[in-house]
Amino acid sequence: MIPLYKPYVSERLPMLEEILYSGQLAYGIYTQQFEEELKSYFGTEYVIVTNSFNTAISVTLSALGIEAEDEVIVSPMACLASTQPYASSGLKVVWADLVPDKGTISPDSVKEKITKKTKAIVHNHFCGYPGYIDEINEIGRQEGIPVIDDGIECFASEYKGRRIGNCGTDVTVFSFNPVRLPNTIDGGAVIFKNKDLYEKALLIRDCGIDRSIFRDGLGEISMECDITLKGFSATMSNVNGYLGSVQMKAIDGLIGLQRKNADKWYSELENKKYIPLGIPETRPNYWVYGLLAPDKEKTISEFRNKGFYASGVHTNNSRYSVFGKAEYLPGVEEFNSRFVALPCGWWVEPERI
Repeated sequence: MIPLYKPYVSERLPMLEEILYSGQLAYGIYTQQFEEELKSYFGTEYVIVTNSFNTAISVTLSALGIEAEDEVIVSPMACLASTQPYASSGLKVVWADLVPDKGTISPDSVKEKITKKTKAIVHNHFCGYPGYIDEINEIGRQEGIPVIDDGIECFASEYKGRRIGNCGTDVTVFSFNPVRLPNTIDGGAVIFKNKDLYEKALLIRDCGIDRSIFRDGLGEISMECDITLKGFSATMSNVNGYLGSVQMKAIDGLIGLQRKNADKWYSELENKKYIPLGIPETRPNYWVYGLLAPDKEKTISEFRNKGFYASGVHTNNSRYSVFGKAEYLPGVEEFNSRFVALPCGWWVEPERI
């Protein structure tokens, strides 16, 4: 059975043992190198890496000044790792509906959900397929509400010729957990459009500490240094940074393989009963190959019988009681009843497709 996900591990990690015994395991030169490579990849200076996707979201919320009881508009069709952190932070999660044949958050629904308490719009790019970024960002601009691009599954996905992370959105968060590309075993990243927010976030991810003044001439904690921001112990280790840095050297080739596999799926399934996922002027990373099927359960069984581990991947998060009373969202229900993901990763041999 060809799996839907598979962690990528670089063939050679020549410096790993040296780092493990160097005494420099915390945030260090390889973490910094990873950050610099991400800055170059996305064409922006305002990138920080964190020790998890969850802390990436926490740092983002703190930098934006979003606090308990504030409202955030979120897509319910997403990984629970993308939605649960907002509930864990004491925020009121307000669910927006989807465009049912696209699987992306509906701009019209977002407009309807905005209240005086709305402090952010979280725009999830489902399974690596970009949504309506310009439309959602324009809503945020008009209402004075920051937009967070949730890139948990969309590293290297493109929107109108630009990589998500550099599409004009206020903040973008990425995950580097084992089934993402790149993966650092665990980790995350935050990209800011605004320099001031970026500089604030640098302090927040390190317990609010300004390291340039934290210690005195003897190397002791300086009594002159005050901590003014609520922060987190969220810095990425040197080991995780090294893993990420090594994988960045392979990222274009791996994403290229996934896109070739997607082309093969498009060709093989053309004129069949399935509708491929995606919106115009986008280029997914094909973390999975997504389609809409007339009979979801039957389609999953058919492809599994052919040796492909098909799946619906995620489910409607708004049904979970941790978020409060469930709400009926017709676009979400329709999409969830039809969406099927097929293996499309770098490990899939095109001839099997």
